[in-house]
Amino acid sequence: MTDFFAIVHQYWMLFLVGQYPHGALGGLANTLLLSVVAMLFAFPLGIVLAMARISPFCGVRRAAAVWVYVFRGIPLMMVVFWTYFCVPMLLGHDINGFATMACTLVVYESAYIAEIVRAGIQALPSGQYEASRALGMSYLKTFRLIILPQALYNMLPSLISQLVSIIKDSTLGYVINVQELTFAANQVSNQLLTKPFQVFAIVALSYYVICFSLTWLANTLEKRIARQRTRPQGGVPVAIAAPLTPQFIIKEPK
Repeated sequence: MTDFFAIVHQYWMLFLVGQYPHGALGGLANTLLLSVVAMLFAFPLGIVLAMARISPFCGVRRAAAVWVYVFRGIPLMMVVFWTYFCVPMLLGHDINGFATMACTLVVYESAYIAEIVRAGIQALPSGQYEASRALGMSYLKTFRLIILPQALYNMLPSLISQLVSIIKDSTLGYVINVQELTFAANQVSNQLLTKPFQVFAIVALSYYVICFSLTWLANTLEKRIARQRTRPQGGVPVAIAAPLTPQFIIKEPK
């Protein structure tokens, strides 16, 4: 136990921010930054893919389905290597490891977020869509002002859980020299040589604390949303309406 505290006391800055400010940002700070950047860009892409999945146009639906099924069906490591070798070829110049891993996570996680968004949209009562269309609102305006705000609120626990997955997936950036927490731990282990178990146990504990905290937040939000769904209004419990069916969503009214 003394070794753990001694390692943390001596190398806590390296674990936290890497070589910064005398070098590139790394460690836990870079892990969280990479995860947040990936989530911020994957989320709008996931919304677009979800909208495409329930689009009234067959070609758009099929193209989005191919994207989702392909990236959900292959290991993340393969996407990391594809991005690492293909993106420089497409751009004509090299990009750093952080940008490579960020692009990888955006593309890969967008497939999972798309299914979360699609499920949230289809879980809403069909009357929401019918009423807005009856008022003369366009298809896109209906989703932007009526459907998505409600669906996103219901999806918050799932999105936070997906952020947990992104944080854990970011550890694969180590293979392309992204200076995240695992990379910093390897630097510390190479300096100490004889204490790899203690070093990587500290890293595992760090990931556990972060992921457990986010999971607890997701569970708390899920319980709160569930209570609000069943909260009585005027003494009468709220009824659970029938969900939107894919057939109804994708069919444009004549």
